[in-house]
Amino acid sequence: MHIRTSFPYETTHEDLRVPLSDGTLLYARVWRPLTNEPVPAILEYLPYRLTDWTAPRDRQRHPWYAGHGYASVRVDVRGHGNSEGMPGDEYSATELADGAEVVNWLAQQPWCDGKVGMFGISWGGFNSLQIAALAPEPLKAVVTVCSTDDRYDNDVHYLGGSVLAVDMHAWAATMLAFVSRPPDPHHVGEAWREMWLGRLEEVEPFIHTWLDHQTRDRYWQRGSVCEDYGAIDAAVLAVGGWHDPYRDTVLRLVEHLPHARVRGLIGPWSHQYPDRGLPPGPAIGFLQETLRWWDQHLKGIDTGVMREPLLRAYISDSHPPATVYDTLPGRWVGEPAWPSPHVRTLSYDLQGAPRPVRSPQHTGVDAGRFFPFGNDADLPPDQREEDARSVCFEFPVDEETWVLGRPRVRLRLTSEVPRGQVIARVCDVAPDGSATLVTRGALNLTARQGRDKVVPWVPGATEGVEFELNGIGHAFPAGHRIRLAVSSAYWPWIWPQADSAAGFTLDPAGSSLELPVREREFDGEIVFEEPEQSEPLGVTSPVTLDEPRPERLVVRDVAKGEWRLEVDPRYGGTRVYPDGLEFAEDALETYTINEVDPLSARARSEWSIRLHRPDLAWDVTVRTRSETTCDASDFLTSNEVVCTDGGEVVFHRTWEKHIPRTAG
Repeated sequence: MHIRTSFPYETTHEDLRVPLSDGTLLYARVWRPLTNEPVPAILEYLPYRLTDWTAPRDRQRHPWYAGHGYASVRVDVRGHGNSEGMPGDEYSATELADGAEVVNWLAQQPWCDGKVGMFGISWGGFNSLQIAALAPEPLKAVVTVCSTDDRYDNDVHYLGGSVLAVDMHAWAATMLAFVSRPPDPHHVGEAWREMWLGRLEEVEPFIHTWLDHQTRDRYWQRGSVCEDYGAIDAAVLAVGGWHDPYRDTVLRLVEHLPHARVRGLIGPWSHQYPDRGLPPGPAIGFLQETLRWWDQHLKGIDTGVMREPLLRAYISDSHPPATVYDTLPGRWVGEPAWPSPHVRTLSYDLQGAPRPVRSPQHTGVDAGRFFPFGNDADLPPDQREEDARSVCFEFPVDEETWVLGRPRVRLRLTSEVPRGQVIARVCDVAPDGSATLVTRGALNLTARQGRDKVVPWVPGATEGVEFELNGIGHAFPAGHRIRLAVSSAYWPWIWPQADSAAGFTLDPAGSSLELPVREREFDGEIVFEEPEQSEPLGVTSPVTLDEPRPERLVVRDVAKGEWRLEVDPRYGGTRVYPDGLEFAEDALETYTINEVDPLSARARSEWSIRLHRPDLAWDVTVRTRSETTCDASDFLTSNEVVCTDGGEVVFHRTWEKHIPRTAG
């Protein structure tokens, strides 16, 4: 990593408030080049608190853009951080309308030349695409990283029509804690407490809404740009990582947006900006790459970026199973179109007699993290134990085989119960027997005719189903085996159906695995510059003698047949900011299930956040508890928020709700 201290422009920064048409003021931080000429503006728009939570990351990139001649702007969403107003659901119509107003406001500032870009990762990448679909006139270009075009089937809520236990619950619990954080008196003055208490009165756990919409209805269609790709006029650079759950969005965007204004980039990365150097690498000079995009589309400079291949993708070499990799060896390839003329479908027919698939309910404990962030325990370990809980089919690799794109399975199933799910995993099996997870996918059997409807299986009937697995770039070497593992459970990723213990019977006749196999050749070398960023913020972490708890801990109660997975998400921990703010954060997620009882599934999250300014005698805490369980007919959710100011409880609320299991 190169830390850049010298730029073409000297810069300045200021905090200001962006006025909206309803009188609400959104808190913003603007870095600008010192020049008398107006420049384009680029916007990152998030609910994650620019004065503390994202401040270290913001400092890596916004001053860098300003130093290269852009007004780089970070804005907190309404009801979050130090912005006024009340919080709402993620990507609400209000949030998107506010964002479009911010774009228009930026274009009208004397230091802006009227052209605006948007960028962001995850939430910021989501709303960049969604605001681009609203087409505010000044918005000319977008860089969207680790984001989705489909809020139902490629987000944290549902997978293949099944409830995502691991992240629907965990992310709803995280946002309950996040939205309950107060404004900072250092930035908003004495109004902070009134603003905070007003927000808390409006808090509603997200999981209530998400579980109320268990099929792909109008709630999920709104904000899913896949509903109308033609609404996007801005040029889109779509970026993803093969270890990020949103990477398939990149493939869809380069397929459906006009080639004259889209490019895609997929590396081996996790859910991170590709310049940060977090595992797995290699990291790239991502800021330089995006600068080429901005210069091309906001300044009219021919940087050659539109002469790059439509899609640049990394194909990783085979690697032994591990939960973290500093760097994955491989090579970059360029595709002139998507689907690519360099990729053909290779079908592997399954062989043998019909086989019952009745996986233990704890199948999936070695799935790894749904959202890998580059931590030590994020990725799936050796899959041999998972494969033993599944039905497996193997295919020898006679010559090195490059896979690029989304595999597909076609399965002939017989089910004796009306509801269930099927999970398929593709593993790279080495001669020593170790199994590395390559990719996976899932299907709720009641969603087999479409994610927008619930069609129960006729007990005893036999049907063919098919579904895609997540996209991947991977090279299987000669002498290895490709293993397809099929299971009827995948906890805690997939919330089990009430009847899922019955499983199903898989008939290999008429069943197959289809792999997108790429030619083993290059059209030219693809290279990137060394990663660089601006100077770090200077946040410090207090030294502690406490032994850190494990990131992921699996506990088995042999006598009870119970399995418990404990996860420390390790988002930030305790840190001290240069302005004196002390920020402490602790979270623990727990997923429990009995190996024979799908109705024993239980997800629990506990959060504690403390914000302390010794100079202002300001000391507040937010503590939350969230739990989701089920019976045969309902999900049962329980949530609690307790907030204190100087040790005094100023807010305490609990929510208990039963939500019918209509599809999940």
